[in-house]
Amino acid sequence: MLHKVVAQLRLEWHELITIHPSDRPWQMALAAALATGLPLMVGAWFDHLDYGLISSLGGLSFLYLPATPLHHRMVSMMALSFGMIACYACGVISHFFPALLVPVLTLVAILVTMLCRFYRVGAPGSMFFVMAASIAAYTPTTVTDVPLKVGLLTMGCLLATLIAFFYSLVILRLREPQPIAPLLKADFDFVVVDAVVVGTFVGVSLALAQALQLERPYWVPVSCLAVIQGMSLRAVWMRQLHRLLGTVLGLLVAFALLMLPLGKWSVALLLTTLSFIIETAVMRHYGFAVIFITPLTIFLADAATLGLEPPGQVIEARLIDTVVGCAVGLVGGVCLHSTRFRGIITPLIRRAIPSRLIP
Repeated sequence: MLHKVVAQLRLEWHELITIHPSDRPWQMALAAALATGLPLMVGAWFDHLDYGLISSLGGLSFLYLPATPLHHRMVSMMALSFGMIACYACGVISHFFPALLVPVLTLVAILVTMLCRFYRVGAPGSMFFVMAASIAAYTPTTVTDVPLKVGLLTMGCLLATLIAFFYSLVILRLREPQPIAPLLKADFDFVVVDAVVVGTFVGVSLALAQALQLERPYWVPVSCLAVIQGMSLRAVWMRQLHRLLGTVLGLLVAFALLMLPLGKWSVALLLTTLSFIIETAVMRHYGFAVIFITPLTIFLADAATLGLEPPGQVIEARLIDTVVGCAVGLVGGVCLHSTRFRGIITPLIRRAIPSRLIP
């Protein structure tokens, strides 16, 4: 018995420290860093870092750029940018209706996951769409600021699409594009059932965060989604382990950075550097990338209010958010990959949907 436990621990440790090969070009990491960093630099130039942070969030749409021919890349980027804008707008509007926060974000998670699975959108899947909606929902705002904020995010998405165009011109001279994969026949379980389960647990994580009275718990549904998106129960477990350990180390990095006398330009350069490191490392080791994803997300959501809260309070809040989100995500992953659970939930979902809509 002890021998089996030791062997399992060795296996877990080996998977935890394994560095995977990556064929991602350095130009892609640089372009992603520019898509995130340039809006911040423009915001710093005009002394409106808060505007730059919103546009920088839209710049994350660059990360969905497929490795296909140029025309397909641009159509994909425009469609994905529209999705990002729509999710952010839903989040901003739901901010004024606290009772609708959980239903709206649950619906966003379900629909976005469904679309990503139907159109075979690769990693990071629905995560950044839900992240944009979640941050928007918990960012203080006024009704008159809604068009401004949605417009700023739209400009960030447009800049990301422009950067994607010029990056594609360069990289397609160095690498052959991958063929456009044909859309497979929609599988009801994969597209609909999985999306409903994933979205429901994202909503449960947010409802739990509200029940615990966590302040601005935007990171709870994102952590939950990041864990539950694993393609197998084993992948879900490893994602949770990587995310928890990476977040703990990342919070230490974030705490050290928050203690520095950061100005608007240093924040812009810092987030650009973090984006470059993340996109260079994420394919090789997810846990290592999370070390830098954690401070990046903290600054994207809270940089405009730096100095108003003690750094220790910010770090503690994000740690609690991560633990709650990962715990719900792990339970959701177990249910998602449980044959017995799916046998119960699938007929219920089929009965709730008109038969003419089921392939």
